[in-house]
Amino acid sequence: MSDTKKWALILGGSSGLGLATVKKLAEKQFNVIVIHRDRKSDLEEINDVFREITLSRKILHSFNIDAINPEKRERLIQEITKLVRTEKIHVLVHSIAKGNLKSMLDEEGNVLSNQDFHLTIDAMAISLYDWVKTLDRKKLFAKDTRIVAYTSEGSSKAWRSYAAVSAAKAVLESIVRNIALEFAPKGIKANCIQAGVTDTKSLQMIPNSDLLIQESLRRNPNNRLTTPEDIANATYLLTLEEAKWITGTVLKVDGGESLQ
Repeated sequence: MSDTKKWALILGGSSGLGLATVKKLAEKQFNVIVIHRDRKSDLEEINDVFREITLSRKILHSFNIDAINPEKRERLIQEITKLVRTEKIHVLVHSIAKGNLKSMLDEEGNVLSNQDFHLTIDAMAISLYDWVKTLDRKKLFAKDTRIVAYTSEGSSKAWRSYAAVSAAKAVLESIVRNIALEFAPKGIKANCIQAGVTDTKSLQMIPNSDLLIQESLRRNPNNRLTTPEDIANATYLLTLEEAKWITGTVLKVDGGESLQ
């Protein structure tokens, strides 16, 4: 894709799947805007990666701001409007990983609360709709915008300590289907990518993640875990002209892990 006037907005693009997607879309000549929320202690390393991308004359703008906060979202969109000027956003990727990983049953009483569910679902699912609605209202979407959100097999399977995130992923998939339906008159296509188990910081935060990795390797007919680059490659495919008739789906990108 040689048109450098195409913009991609990545929500949650400083590590894991999101960062791999940033790199892939920048490589494919998209101008990239990254919204992420990281601690100051991690910023130097993250900014070094972003600078490395721009060394090859790629355009990348990053904002270390909470994408979920409504007031900050409005300010961010004002900044985005200035950056794209008369151009439009052609790709929106939702890769926000801000979930609670408490168990439903814990002898010490540190269990999931009602608020834990609400915060996780708001961050990992409803925030996508908030961004889509606001960007559409501001007329920042191109006619053929592609929206991609990252989900997991946990949306339909039970994993210990994953209940809140599992609920969020199920809600995310539902929201994406409805975006595909209701925003179709605007030319917007929306899909989820169901990533196989990927060894990222987010995975490592799940209790007993080593057991998840072992089980995934046992199940996967290709005998390896999914990589962030696998997901980034699939995301790029969904941005192509040839993918314009794909919308409202959950695309499994897991090397066959979910077959058994």
